[in-house]
Amino acid sequence: MSNLVEIHPDAIQEAASAAEWYAARSVEAAEAFTVELDRAIQIISESPERWPAYLHGTRRHLLRRFPFAVVYRVRPSIVQIVANFPWQASSRVLAQTLSARTH
Repeated sequence: MSNLVEIHPDAIQEAASAAEWYAARSVEAAEAFTVELDRAIQIISESPERWPAYLHGTRRHLLRRFPFAVVYRVRPSIVQIVANFPWQASSRVLAQTLSARTH
């Protein structure tokens, strides 16, 4: 059974920016990125406790084909996607961003 998913507006913008970056290089890559991201969100909604604890009460799911992570938190009746970041994002910047988005 899937949980309801809520996506932070900034996470939507991060995903859109990444898709635009890929589209500027390859339409196929942009489409594959979007499919992979959608698949990750679906898997997270079905089994949110599957991935380990991360920063500020969140969890992190790494995309398989792209160097991005979906960062989310689990609430009693909802999964909140709070960020979509490149794997190599600065841990300091990521921690500050997550702190702001999860409080």
